[in-house]
Amino acid sequence: MTRSSPPRPLVPALCAALLLTGCAQGAGPGSAAAPAASASPSSATPSPTPTPTPEEPAELIGGGTEVFPDRRMVALYGRPGTPALGVLGEQGPEESAARAKELAAQYEPFSEVPVVPAFEIIATTASAGPGEDGDYSEETSVEELRPYVEAAAEQDVYVVLDLQPGRQDFLSQAQQYQELLELPNVGLALDPEWRLAPGQVHMVQIGSVDAAEINATTAWLADLTQEHELPQKVVVLHQFAESMITNRHLVDASRPELALILHADGHGTPELKKGTWERLQQGLPEGIRMAWKNFYDEDTPTFTPEETSAIEPQPWFVSYQ
Repeated sequence: MTRSSPPRPLVPALCAALLLTGCAQGAGPGSAAAPAASASPSSATPSPTPTPTPEEPAELIGGGTEVFPDRRMVALYGRPGTPALGVLGEQGPEESAARAKELAAQYEPFSEVPVVPAFEIIATTASAGPGEDGDYSEETSVEELRPYVEAAAEQDVYVVLDLQPGRQDFLSQAQQYQELLELPNVGLALDPEWRLAPGQVHMVQIGSVDAAEINATTAWLADLTQEHELPQKVVVLHQFAESMITNRHLVDASRPELALILHADGHGTPELKKGTWERLQQGLPEGIRMAWKNFYDEDTPTFTPEETSAIEPQPWFVSYQ
């Protein structure tokens, strides 16, 4: 389904456990010596150096290192400080975390596994103009995103960084956020609608990306996850039209470091949304789960948590724009 109009292009902390080491402290030059009469053979024997406690592996919110099937996620989508691009931008970091938790709680009665609140933050935004770098994408800095990532970590909210790269490739943009992606509860989303070919501009055509570029990006992220011994990361692939991902059957979902989900982005009536949902599952590579998006303004009407949970198969990730 082609949406009536694409979105207007306005254009967690790393909770690794501390390595606790015991430090045997001997008497220094200024220490008082114990009287010789009180000394015994056993007390004169030096104490063994305590064995350092191994560093605990980082875990996901709720525990464990594999995302699914032990949890579902419900996310606020948007760009910080920009309400027109989604509900995440309607309030600050702490308020967004509280709102995400309230929304996720509404899904608990309809899920057999815990529902984790999440942010899907637009880290790079499709731009109407080329900008200084000519890529038609406006990159939000790591420092600008950090308050949301830190608030999410404090409140047990997962974070997904969403990329709208314009004429830049997904891998290059993802690498700009490596510092955040090295955190255990931060994943990645790729939005091909806003991936332009040379000479293309936003709002003239729907963008697209080939499976090869997706695979290059996910391979880098999987290697990063493995190198830093991080728990499995969520990777969201946005799609509402078949043309958005070329050679989709070649998308590699085999890396155990990643949990890939296909996000059905269509909006409109329930019939149109369900039609897109069913069509996108056809030929879906093995290992990719399904995700759903609810629009507060564009859907007629917006699905309730109960209605969303009744969709088959039940979505593993639901976002709200």
